Amino acid sequence: MPATPFDSSILSGLFACPGTARLFADSAEIRAMMLVEGALAQEQAQHGVIPETAAAAIQRAAMEAQIDPAGLTGATAQNGVSVPGFVAAFRAALPAPEHGQYLHWGATSQDIQDSALMLRLRQALVLAEADLQAVLCALARLSAEHAELPMAARTYGQHATPTSFGAVVAGWGQPLLALARELAHLRETALCVSLSGAAGTASALGPDPAAIRAGLATRLGLADPGASWHSDRTPILKIADWLTRLTLALGKMGEDLCLMTRSEIAEITQGSAGASSTMPQKQNPVAPSVLVALARHAQGLHGTLLGAALHRQQRDGAAWFTEWLCLPQLVMSAAAAVRHGKALSEGIGPRPDQMAGTLAQTGGLILAEALYFALTDRMSRPEAQAAVKALCQQAQRTGQPLAALAKDAYPDLTPGFFEPARHLGQAPAEARRFADAVTDILHASTAPA
Repeated sequence: MPATPFDSSILSGLFACPGTARLFADSAEIRAMMLVEGALAQEQAQHGVIPETAAAAIQRAAMEAQIDPAGLTGATAQNGVSVPGFVAAFRAALPAPEHGQYLHWGATSQDIQDSALMLRLRQALVLAEADLQAVLCALARLSAEHAELPMAARTYGQHATPTSFGAVVAGWGQPLLALARELAHLRETALCVSLSGAAGTASALGPDPAAIRAGLATRLGLADPGASWHSDRTPILKIADWLTRLTLALGKMGEDLCLMTRSEIAEITQGSAGASSTMPQKQNPVAPSVLVALARHAQGLHGTLLGAALHRQQRDGAAWFTEWLCLPQLVMSAAAAVRHGKALSEGIGPRPDQMAGTLAQTGGLILAEALYFALTDRMSRPEAQAAVKALCQQAQRTGQPLAALAKDAYPDLTPGFFEPARHLGQAPAEARRFADAVTDILHASTAPA
């Protein structure tokens, strides 16, 4: 078993997401840092901090130079951060050595590395959003098509009241819909540039460092935080929180699907399932189980990140290193989860006959609450509750259906009272409301600005 399944050739089909994984390759980090250094040089030249000729050379090298990640190993081990070695290699790659003194002018390692991280996180959110929209589309279709398909709701693992499969699907989709709605604000407030110098004072960045920071943010398509965030990890925590909640919402769907595929329940079809090496009859809920595992993993990573947010003084190496250990895996967990969620939501379907059989097997007990409220028209609530409880106990003791016992005791009950489809409450409306909301948000996201 490898140190992390996200890098494993064997486990990559379960846990990896290639598009997002590429964003956390060493080469991607180096390329992002080069883009930041090139944009910084251009902005500083515009403000007269460094010569325009030097900025042009740095920008050209940022687009063309190649830096070998392996060449940074020794310097990073010594310095605790890759940027000093990276800057040295970048200077060596400049065709005109006299321009090298102006590279990385006034910035600090954390400025470059954090800004480069934000460029990659921005792309990771783009990829996650595309898969999230696909999940929402599939769930909206399921919820609309099956808004009135009755099935047993379960609380504490017990039959509760009837609901609809469409409403169950909408329950999976509602937190995902909320997350999709949050993305625009998340991008505006959390994807921030970092530029504040060695101790956050910007003392070596020229006469107007705030203007340079704002210009750099514009060049990179990031937000200007208006201050140093070296030790205030709020931008990282906002993104981590969103990713964690995404993974947990999909984990909830995975938990339910694991239960719904149990042999004694079997109320859905999976689309695709896993095989056993020795038991050919089995169809294991592999993808739902992966969603649950990823959600548990994300919870732990998020908790560690929260602890790492306690930075000492102006900058903190240990806290920053902890972030490096956790954040990429959290991003990968969310990416893998939403990828599995997309495949699952596009492949699953209900088994109406099995759902109807489950409802019938209760012998009407699943409508005990409905019967209780129906009897309040003719007696007090305590009396109705006692009457229904007695009938339920009789049904459980004798094996007779509650429906038959209730009809004998109250022959004037509404015809068809014990048909579950008559007692779905707001479930169909909630299912359709979710489907309509997904349509609205997807139309809004594709409408021209």
